[in-house]
Amino acid sequence: MIVFNQVQKSYQVGGRAIPALYPTDMTIETGEVFGIVGHSGAGKSTLVRLINLLEPPTGGDILIDNENITRYSASELRAFRRKVGMIFQHFNLLSSKTVSDNIAFPMKLAGIYSKAEIRNRVQELLARVSLTDQADKYPSQLSGGQKQRVGIARALACRPTILLCDEATSALDPQTTQSVLRLLAEINKELGLTIVLITHEMDVVRRVCDRVAVMDGGRVVEMGAVSDVFLHPKHPTTRDFVLESESVDSQERQEDLQKAKGRILRLTFKGESTYQPLLGSVARASGVDFSILSGRIDHIKDTPYGQLTLSLVGGDLEVAMSALEAADVHVEVVR
Repeated sequence: MIVFNQVQKSYQVGGRAIPALYPTDMTIETGEVFGIVGHSGAGKSTLVRLINLLEPPTGGDILIDNENITRYSASELRAFRRKVGMIFQHFNLLSSKTVSDNIAFPMKLAGIYSKAEIRNRVQELLARVSLTDQADKYPSQLSGGQKQRVGIARALACRPTILLCDEATSALDPQTTQSVLRLLAEINKELGLTIVLITHEMDVVRRVCDRVAVMDGGRVVEMGAVSDVFLHPKHPTTRDFVLESESVDSQERQEDLQKAKGRILRLTFKGESTYQPLLGSVARASGVDFSILSGRIDHIKDTPYGQLTLSLVGGDLEVAMSALEAADVHVEVVR
């Protein structure tokens, strides 16, 4: 759906070119939810605004459905942007217009829809985002979650094929964030939309995305399936994000590990193996005693996973490690 070929972006500041995005190659598949995660200033907002050319690239080519949009004329670009919906962090609703009018606004701007088409589409979208009873209210009368649902409905008004989400949950409380993420997942599944979601929260990526790119200093430093990147991070920036999502202080973690005796392993379980009583059988077979230093069970999108950090003493460590690997458990030797 979306292909970046050596795309880069610089801004002119005081006569100097300041790079915001270094030459980047990236492919986003049709119908997937693709996450872009990074700290403030990493370049993720610049990258996502290049997709609909709100920011023109300094170099490189951007292909959407095999068409090079960087070569579009002004009229072609306007038609293309109707196929790209955008959801913003702070909602960007028109305060003087009702919920219905906010949703209808992009259709009216397009100038290609009849009044009946607009009215029917607004009613359809109000039902989809569960706001039918809020149609005549104004943004000031809505909660944050309701405002974002209006923003989602507005982004869907012209039946886009791509949905861009710029920190769409950052201004919401945790419970509201989960409901908005569930809605985005439903939209992706039911409509087959390609969703590009930028965030600084790894937990958001874990819950809704299929693949993720991690950005740091204007560069994509790691990219892949969420399960691979989240469970086996390679770049230091990615590891920091994972630790933050687990509410782990890296210094405290190191101090705890130093106090533990024996071999320290980090085990990763995925799918049904997450729920198997494996450790007991491995301990009996190998004679190894173990202590659980940390652990969690959760989900990456619809896939359950578990991670345990163990210290192992006594017995036959090689037998224990072989048994774990034979049970399709990823074993990482921490120490």
